[in-house]
Amino acid sequence: MKRVLVIDDDEALRKLVRIRLSDTYEVVDTGDPEQALALALEFEPDAILLDLMMPQFNGFELCQSFQSLSYTSRIPIFVISGGGEARSKYEAHCEELGAKAYLDKPIDFAKLKSKLAVELQQSLPKRRRAIRLRMRVPLKLKGQTSDGGVFEELTTTEDVSTEGFFCSCTIALMKDDLVDVFVMHGSAVYAGRASVVRKETGSIAGQRYGFQFKETTSEWVLNENKLAQKSDDPTSLG
Repeated sequence: MKRVLVIDDDEALRKLVRIRLSDTYEVVDTGDPEQALALALEFEPDAILLDLMMPQFNGFELCQSFQSLSYTSRIPIFVISGGGEARSKYEAHCEELGAKAYLDKPIDFAKLKSKLAVELQQSLPKRRRAIRLRMRVPLKLKGQTSDGGVFEELTTTEDVSTEGFFCSCTIALMKDDLVDVFVMHGSAVYAGRASVVRKETGSIAGQRYGFQFKETTSEWVLNENKLAQKSDDPTSLG
């Protein structure tokens, strides 16, 4: 049975959705948008129903967060919100953020079920095993160039995963070159050892490289052991 995650602060509406969809889908719901990402990581829903307007929370930001995480970026999002002026104001923006549909309240459940069936009739592509985030992290790289020269370089990545990262480097590196990676928390803290697996076009800041870890320590920002502990405690990711 396919699973649907419902995120809405209206408890009565969540109850109604559970009743109307439970014959076809397993429904997981929350009225706490800050818990939504943790639930998505834990339950791996096949679709998300998202209310845009919740007290002290902007549903657009949550939609964007789902799209930025590689592990959740392929989950279709169906926005459930007000019609009329609100629809004309927000529908296009929701589509830009990757939402598959914008449905008015009160919900037309026949229409919702139809859209869900069309979207989910084919299996979703396999999600990447590595969780990836857009996160700005200052780094120091230490290693040897292909000609034996020793180098140290300060750089910044904005694309990190459990298995590696992308960043610019002014030093010319070759595929399979190894570097020691340090996360800069005021001082340099050793986070692991990585090799060059990809080389992209250059930029003002230098050549851009993709690095894959050979080993990591608990200091890496997306350490798998830490993520596993958080998935056991959903509130820790909220």
